[in-house]
Formats: sequence, structure tokens, C-alpha cells
Amino acid sequence: MNWDFLDVFDILTDVPDLLGNTSASSESSCEQESPVRKKTKYLTEKISAVLLLFSAVLLFFVFKNPLPAENYIPTLMVCSLIGLAVSLVFFFLLYSLEKYYFKNIFQWIFFSGSVILFSVSLVGFFYFKSGIFI
Repeated sequence: MNWDFLDVFDILTDVPDLLGNTSASSESSCEQESPVRKKTKYLTEKISAVLLLFSAVLLFFVFKNPLPAENYIPTLMVCSLIGLAVSLVFFFLLYSLEKYYFKNIFQWIFFSGSVILFSVSLVGFFYFKSGIFI
């Protein structure tokens, strides 16, 4: 479980409120009866895991049959660069919408890596399975 040091301070400041006067806390709870939107816990990790699962399935379909031997390495490089460009455009859109922020660096690396792998595998799947480019 990932602990943030500010969570410890939050718990320490809540302990005196629990041991002390409970009427002050009941008054504040009555004032805050607006509907609270419940956030999904670990949403970033769930999205990243689903993207990794989809990319694994797509990569399985791409590499299930042997790829054409002619220009094998340059073809994989072009697919990787196109997938990287698509993911960078996606990251820029998320940043523009102010949705590209993370609590720690590991969430950022996990999400970014899974999006890049998914976009590369998606481009590779369309490249090799469409038959237009071969």
C-alpha cells in the first residue's frame, strides 16, 4: 500500500477530534450535506492495466504469424515511431484538458508506458493486419 507522509499528518490531526467534542463535528457534517461525488480509487492504475491487457492481445495477434522478412526492422521502427507520435498527441490533449496529473512518479510512468505500448501495438496491428501497407 502506498503511504504518503501527509496522510500520517491527516490521521494525527483527526485523532483529537475523535477524542474531543463530537458536537462540533456533527455541526460541520450538517452544513456539508451537498452531494459528494465519489472518486474511484486507483482509477489510473485500472486504466493502465486495461491498456496493457489490450496491448498484449493486439501484440499476440501481430506476432502470432511470422512477419514478412523484407524490411522487418525498419517496419517495426516506423510502427513504433508512429505509435509514439500518436501517444504524444494524446498526452498533449490530456495536458490541455488539465487531466494529465499524477500523485506520484510511478503512476505517471505506469500510465505513460501503457499508453505508449497500446498505441504502438494498435498501429502495428493495423499495419500488419490491414494488408494495405504490405
